[in-house]
Amino acid sequence: MKAVILAGGFGKRLRPLTDDRPKPLIELDGVPILSFQIEWLKKSGLNEIILCIGYRKEAIMELIGDGSSFGIKVGYAIEEEPLGTGGALKNAESLLKNDTAFLVLNGDIITDIDPSPLRQKVARGALSSISVVPLRSPFGIVDIENKLVKGFVEKPILREYSINAGIYCFSNEIFSRLPQKGSIETETFPALAEESKLVAVSYPESAWISIDSHKDIEKAVEEFSDDIQNIKSRS
Repeated sequence: MKAVILAGGFGKRLRPLTDDRPKPLIELDGVPILSFQIEWLKKSGLNEIILCIGYRKEAIMELIGDGSSFGIKVGYAIEEEPLGTGGALKNAESLLKNDTAFLVLNGDIITDIDPSPLRQKVARGALSSISVVPLRSPFGIVDIENKLVKGFVEKPILREYSINAGIYCFSNEIFSRLPQKGSIETETFPALAEESKLVAVSYPESAWISIDSHKDIEKAVEEFSDDIQNIKSRS
């Protein structure tokens, strides 16, 4: 099975770091997000990767090349203009036409999620599967009882709510559901959900961070320090 990394975005919220590089090349203590993702995919048995690239694409191609230095095989789907996540994946259709199913992930995710259950859902006949993780509150919580403050909980995990973890598995049939230009999240997924064709796989205990802000970089370096150091030691 191939894996597709959606790595074409501008990363505007991470400026000025993304003024001269694409978001997937932002470094976590010297290790680019993309390098971390490649090592994670290799651990999961995925050695063929399609990179959907656009903004500052030359920097990614220079680092990754044909993938041989990373022990993988790489293909590129290049966006000449921003296509959104759905359009970017649609643009890679010619590289995936012979694959019955494939994994897809956003290019800003740092995680230890095991993608095998996602793959199994599609192997058993599902059109698509989506990883979900518990919502971590962005704010501290005030515990109040009878109008009195009993204590404070710093950014708790709200397990009764799930959020999209940005890692999916799709059957090849998904291409007929993708826009030429637009978002998987706002265009494709709502339609699939309405038809009961989007299976959720929950990862309540997995480590997961989406790199959307400068604070997320610091958090990722702290939470994944061992993995980052292991990658650095092998490079």
